[in-house]
Amino acid sequence: MRLLLPLVLFLLVPNNYSLATPQVTTVRNDRVIVKPRTIVIVRSGQIAKEFPEKKRATVKFPLVSGPSDARVLRQVQSILQIKNVFDSTIAEYARDNWLEEFGYEVNYNKNYILDISFSQSGSGAYPDTQTRHFAINLKKGTVIKASDAFVSSKLPSLASLVRGKLQDELAQILKNLAESKSDREDIRIAKEAQEALEYKLADLDEFSVGDKGITFLYDAGYPHAIQGI
Repeated sequence: MRLLLPLVLFLLVPNNYSLATPQVTTVRNDRVIVKPRTIVIVRSGQIAKEFPEKKRATVKFPLVSGPSDARVLRQVQSILQIKNVFDSTIAEYARDNWLEEFGYEVNYNKNYILDISFSQSGSGAYPDTQTRHFAINLKKGTVIKASDAFVSSKLPSLASLVRGKLQDELAQILKNLAESKSDREDIRIAKEAQEALEYKLADLDEFSVGDKGITFLYDAGYPHAIQGI
């Protein structure tokens, strides 16, 4: 499960370019054109016979165009290709019965930043949903890391700030479980799962850019029984 930490950090001084004070978008090529393309996978053979309810799966993915710099465009397209998201191709999804739906959402697309989230859902022994996120520098065609966006010497302090916010959210999860009168075993499992969590400096690279600020993302890795609560 990914915990979303809605911590606005636009007051931090950025490093190479501004996430803190977005410029007025009067310059060309500060964004890309994103158009959706949908493919319906139709499975056949043994899969369709044994799992008729899984005969079809829907894949919606982005087609990106716009930057006049062909090199940057190729790099952005490479980052967003289906195989690079969850390490599976359309053909591989068709040969397996797990996938039900693959999609994406554009969170931010201006000021030379494209922020996009992907999700896929399916079922095997139990249903599951997975997510993957990219914040892309549209000047360079590269994925933005924390060291690109914030002053390097301030990263330890930033990690400490986010770590504190994470602990607050983890405590709230346990409180919600208790107040919902969840099974004691579920609460015990959630508590033990939290004890193993550690927010590290490298985790700062997982953040999403939006109109209201920056959201740091953290995969808590909760068991499926707890995710559903």
